[in-house]
Amino acid sequence: MTRRYQHFALEMSLYSGKTRAYLRHKQLPFDERTVRLWTAPWLVRKVGALVLPVLRTPEGEWWQDTADIIDRLEVRHPQRSVLPTGPRQRLAASVLEAWGDEFWLPSAMHYRWNFSENLDRLLRPEAGDNLIPFAPRFIKNLLAEKVAMTPQSFLPGLGVKPPQWDTIVDWTEFHCDALDAHFAQYPYLLGGRPCLGDFGLIGPLYAHLGRDPYPARELVGRRPHLQAWVRRMQQPEGGTPGEFLPDDAIPDTLLPMLTSVFEEFWPLLTGSLDRYREIAGDIGPGRRLPRLLGPVTVPMRGRPYRLRGRSFLLWKWQRMQAVYEGLTVAERHSCDAWLTALGAADRFATPPPRVRRMALHVVSD
Repeated sequence: MTRRYQHFALEMSLYSGKTRAYLRHKQLPFDERTVRLWTAPWLVRKVGALVLPVLRTPEGEWWQDTADIIDRLEVRHPQRSVLPTGPRQRLAASVLEAWGDEFWLPSAMHYRWNFSENLDRLLRPEAGDNLIPFAPRFIKNLLAEKVAMTPQSFLPGLGVKPPQWDTIVDWTEFHCDALDAHFAQYPYLLGGRPCLGDFGLIGPLYAHLGRDPYPARELVGRRPHLQAWVRRMQQPEGGTPGEFLPDDAIPDTLLPMLTSVFEEFWPLLTGSLDRYREIAGDIGPGRRLPRLLGPVTVPMRGRPYRLRGRSFLLWKWQRMQAVYEGLTVAERHSCDAWLTALGAADRFATPPPRVRRMALHVVSD
């Protein structure tokens, strides 16, 4: 393949780190296009929202949303696949991707926006330099405050409020410790090659936790095996990739993360569904759902954590459900036995309602 993909992204963008790592792992030719102030409205016209990353294909198609981008690229470029063939590993990779994409957001947002060191040393100057590189510094700073700092407004909906900061810190440190212990034994989540779940996790663990000054030093930097995984994911080695673990094995070292998926993340999915059902009667088929729904309480490290439900999670749940429903009878029996051993036997028993993605929103189907 000689024609190149165009990856519109920012180094500080959480989800840009996910697709960049994937493109590098797949060894696909691409050019990184830093988003400028004058290119942002153009991208909105192409994909329907001001969102990063955006991928332009060599054929001129415009793709948005990292999960959808990876799904499409796996079909086009099956080499160096991130999708295990074993049913348990395939399902584990799917749920860990969604967990990394969505349940790590409070950690990523807290450790980025609640430490002034990150803003002063990196985010403000970098945002200004990216948006309008030839402007005087005071203009860059004004733009950084008005445009690049707007993600701070997302914090309350994610439950990132002072009374819950200790819970976020406890949860994040626990899982960073667990991941560090896992990566002391395995290069990636499921063995010798990265799976879909690795790419779900690299988003928050690179751009926010592994790159912003405070968490890069105090969180990831103190865990050498986790830090080494972050580097491997962003700068993969060439040559033939390794293999997933044989016999469809799921390492015991992943138990803390999988427990969080099914005991902490799943209540956010079901809580978002409950909040959706409360308003569904007022929203007809094909109508766009509000991004934020009513309040939901989930457990985090044994403490109640309060945040808002999100309609986009219904689409993420639907994608995981599709993996389960696509299994053969024998494969489903194998996965059901694994889920039962995890205390999660009923997680795929009731499918979520059908929704369609439209940029950053979903619509009832």
